[in-house]
Amino acid sequence: MRLKKIKWYNLFLTTLLIIGLTACVGKLPTNNQQNNAGTGRKDSNLTFFDVTLEQADEVGRPVWRVKAKQAQYTKEKEIGEAISPYGELYQEGQIVYQVRGEKADIVQDGKQLFLKGKILATDPKNGVVLQGNELEWRPNEGLLIVRNQINGTHKQLQATAQEAKVKTREQKMEFSGGVVANSLDPQMQMRTEHLIWQIKEEKLIGDRPMQFDRYKNNQITDRGRGDSAEVNLKTKVATVNQNAQIYLLDPPVDITGKFLNWNMNTETVTTKSPLRIFQRVEQLTVTANQGEMKIPQKTAYLTGNVNAVGQRRQTLNSQKLTWYLDRQLVEAQGNVVYKQVKPALTFNGETAVGNLDTENIVVTGGNSGDRVVTEIIPEEPSARN
Repeated sequence: MRLKKIKWYNLFLTTLLIIGLTACVGKLPTNNQQNNAGTGRKDSNLTFFDVTLEQADEVGRPVWRVKAKQAQYTKEKEIGEAISPYGELYQEGQIVYQVRGEKADIVQDGKQLFLKGKILATDPKNGVVLQGNELEWRPNEGLLIVRNQINGTHKQLQATAQEAKVKTREQKMEFSGGVVANSLDPQMQMRTEHLIWQIKEEKLIGDRPMQFDRYKNNQITDRGRGDSAEVNLKTKVATVNQNAQIYLLDPPVDITGKFLNWNMNTETVTTKSPLRIFQRVEQLTVTANQGEMKIPQKTAYLTGNVNAVGQRRQTLNSQKLTWYLDRQLVEAQGNVVYKQVKPALTFNGETAVGNLDTENIVVTGGNSGDRVVTEIIPEEPSARN
């Protein structure tokens, strides 16, 4: 028996529909196509071929349409099962996703659609493609859920996770469970347990701890992490929040702060909150109220309560500091205080320039001709013996 089209509305295949089908085709399926009442099984199954299953909302607009090579309806379980289905999911009468699968289960109340086995779901408007092993469509909520080994692809992003929830009205997708997302421009990988993708706004929001890897020519150049983060794919700016850390390969520095703005287009890291920069080779640490690191120029600009500390505990305090990392040169301005431990001495002035690592610092008084104050602390006699 072949049936070109069956419409399943709110109650799908009710008894009346079965009677109607019998009237149309003259008889019910026989042998393996008919119900299994004669075998002693309690379930009565009806099998149909080349079918189209539809569900409509209260005003008659489709909420899904599924075509299948074969469909079976179990009266007692009130579930329809379609083999090798192709479906279209609708919202306000418009297609929002096209789906394929190995098997589809359709519950009788018409509020949910389930697909199982090698699912492929495509958004025809924005080009998002989701692959997984189970799909659930809740038309009343405008919610599409794809579960079990998710692989999502788009011209901007590729992601793997355990589950993806798509809020079709808001054009928002949530990945959860071992999320690994790779953006193509900027070339970056993000790892977290929960990632929100605002598709129209082109933003990625991580509300859980997240790790970043930045790539150039398929090589990692920088790394970052934070308790939460937001990545704007349009402006190529990542805002890393709470315990923010960025590790640069060249120059070899670690930048930490409450929050950091990482502009991958201009290759700068900025913040208006307290930060710490640690130079891994010279082991020089600088803290300040705010600052900016220009990565290509290998230059840091720091402002407010600047404190630079070398590996021999030499310190340089100022209100502003420009740090040229490639030249190992610092330029300080405003209430400069330079201190050494051995020999113990202190310089006070308005400006300072030099190499803090080699303790070669020149402190000057400023434009007004202020005198440089030098304080030399002699060693104790016991220390010389």
